[in-house]
Amino acid sequence: MTGLIDCNNFFVSCERVFHPELRDKPVIVLGNNDGCVVAMSNEAKALGVTRGIPLFKIRDIVSRHNITTLSGNHRLYSDMSSRVMMTLASLADGLEISSIDEAYINLDAVDADELTAYGQSIVKTIKKNVGIPVSLGMAPTRTLAKVAARFAKKYKGYKGACLIDTPDKMTKALELTAIGDVWGIGRRLSERLKTQGLNTALDFARLSKEIIRDRYNINLERVWRELNGEACIGTDESIDGPQKSLTCSRTFATEIYTINELNDAVAQYAAYVAERLRRHNCHCTAISVYIATNRFKESYYSNIAQHQLPEATNDTSILCKEAKSALAAIFRPGYGYKRAGVTANGIIDGNELQQSLFTDHNNLKKRKRLMSALDKINRESASHDKVHIASIPSKSVAVKEHASRLYTSRMSDIIEIKCIDPSDNAETRKKD
Repeated sequence: MTGLIDCNNFFVSCERVFHPELRDKPVIVLGNNDGCVVAMSNEAKALGVTRGIPLFKIRDIVSRHNITTLSGNHRLYSDMSSRVMMTLASLADGLEISSIDEAYINLDAVDADELTAYGQSIVKTIKKNVGIPVSLGMAPTRTLAKVAARFAKKYKGYKGACLIDTPDKMTKALELTAIGDVWGIGRRLSERLKTQGLNTALDFARLSKEIIRDRYNINLERVWRELNGEACIGTDESIDGPQKSLTCSRTFATEIYTINELNDAVAQYAAYVAERLRRHNCHCTAISVYIATNRFKESYYSNIAQHQLPEATNDTSILCKEAKSALAAIFRPGYGYKRAGVTANGIIDGNELQQSLFTDHNNLKKRKRLMSALDKINRESASHDKVHIASIPSKSVAVKEHASRLYTSRMSDIIEIKCIDPSDNAETRKKD
């Protein structure tokens, strides 16, 4: 039996831990440069706010309904995620973190008749210890656990934990799940399946194995098998396969006209990509840079350039240098650029790295130690870019007008609580 823990409205829930007055009120969290909505509370969803919608399109709704608007505070969210996962690790076996707000646990050691109570106790403990509401789906497969977690989140009667452990429960759950809500079936694929008369997860699950193998690929066959209770997606597998690329891109608050300003932005994004690669012990074999002007203007220009690297690397200085070189090849003066991005391509695992016969191994070891020291200092400091290479500007070009404080990782931002002794009133002090 597998369990999936899913943090409810995670970004909003993190903000509410430190702002209890926002509970039961509409709240939205914005993405890059406060441009689009990336998360919203249930109250905001009820008002018609959807993920990805630009802020300027809903300013009247925000004003009319007094929706609280916050800039994304991802350092806070990352720290709160760590606290949730640490609590979960102390409560369950086989913890596998799949994203900032989701994790799988192994429930094989729990008696079948105790699963519901056990799941509800996990949900209650995380809420008590960290302040984050979570939902737990329990089922024989990961795909079914995803389905169960949706029901646990949607219906309060489950008390945060939904168990799918019988054929009848499985049939009912799949019947109430739209085909587009199944893990591994995206929007485009769901539209195609609907044209074939497959509107629910149950419709898809009831297809024969022959039809599945004749019409669809191996990934959809895995989904079909999982929906029928056969676990075939393990710890090291995913429906989408291993990650092949890693991207960091931003939309600028104002248009950028000079290559020097774009160089600063591209260097920042390359440094971010390099840090992410090192965090997961990965290297990339190529790096590409993308730039674009405002698509709504008549003189629209966009381009992309990719540089193949002599050797796979995750070294910040090398990736920054190559990214700037790629930018120089596609930059055109006279345009106002609105967006830029850097992508690491051809990602390989560090354990599978093959180096050239001419590699300077002594220098490579020094560079590796340097990058490790850089990551450690930045990880332990209040500022995530306290130490950086000289070609990267110390100030970010991103706009965050509604950012909350770093309550859990910066001493100056820690909440101060003033405690007053009820017996210490004005009358008592006057008599003293």
